[in-house]
Amino acid sequence: MKTNSVVKAVNLQKKFKGFELSVPDLQIPKGFATALIGENGAGKTTLLNLLAGIRLDFKGEISYFDENEKMSGGKVQERIGYTGPNSFFLPHWTISQVEEISGLLFDNFHRDRFEAICENLSIPVKVRKNVKDLSDGNKMKLMLAVVLARDTELLILDEPASPLDPLMRDKLNDMIREYLEQGNGERSVFFSTHNIADMENVTDYAIILEHGNIVEQGFVEDLKEKYVLVKGEAGDAEAAKKILYTMTKSSYGFEGICFSEKLEQLAGMDVSVETPTLSQISVAVMKANTNLKLS
Repeated sequence: MKTNSVVKAVNLQKKFKGFELSVPDLQIPKGFATALIGENGAGKTTLLNLLAGIRLDFKGEISYFDENEKMSGGKVQERIGYTGPNSFFLPHWTISQVEEISGLLFDNFHRDRFEAICENLSIPVKVRKNVKDLSDGNKMKLMLAVVLARDTELLILDEPASPLDPLMRDKLNDMIREYLEQGNGERSVFFSTHNIADMENVTDYAIILEHGNIVEQGFVEDLKEKYVLVKGEAGDAEAAKKILYTMTKSSYGFEGICFSEKLEQLAGMDVSVETPTLSQISVAVMKANTNLKLS
């Protein structure tokens, strides 16, 4: 599928002691929800911080939207909504003060929309409650309410589902899909997660990051054609292991991910083939590229 890109990055590099993010080419498709997937420490937050303009100390080039704009002059920031793992509200602010200050900071912030979202998410706007007294889940809901109350074209969300309960995670999927649908192809969402199962229903495009490098990416429907899930009898496990991308086995049999193009090499074995979930593909790719010592 050929699409325009809402964000492009070329030769992006950021070095820390003992870690380097290195992304030669990154293109986030416009009009879709893109998931940045990876284990803890893979570099997801670092990459999102660079794209959101939180960190500017990097090498390479990043451009945004069809006009290839740079993160300067404030125009790009107005068009982007960002949420991170740490609340960017001062702890002593009340929710009403969050609303007031957001209106002062952003010309495209709509107070009536903010209050409607807060009511929908059970955030007590009229109750005099400080940000520091909110649960982690409610702090995330408050950040989401602020960015969704603005007229933006791109949301960059760092682990938005992590502090949320299962019901709210499902609600988050609905909110992201509604945001995209209301944009008629002009809005995009880029979010990170290390647990894709919670966000799989809303993911159109996936980028898998391991130790600072992109190791797989593509539209979900294409990835599900590239990889297949194979299950077989224990007696075929050793032979299948030489063909499969990743595999787990037990005394009852084996299960693994295989490249579709290698399926014919399993001829003669008693195996079944299924379409994998994005979560299964992601785990297999991470397992094949991780620095963890796996048994």
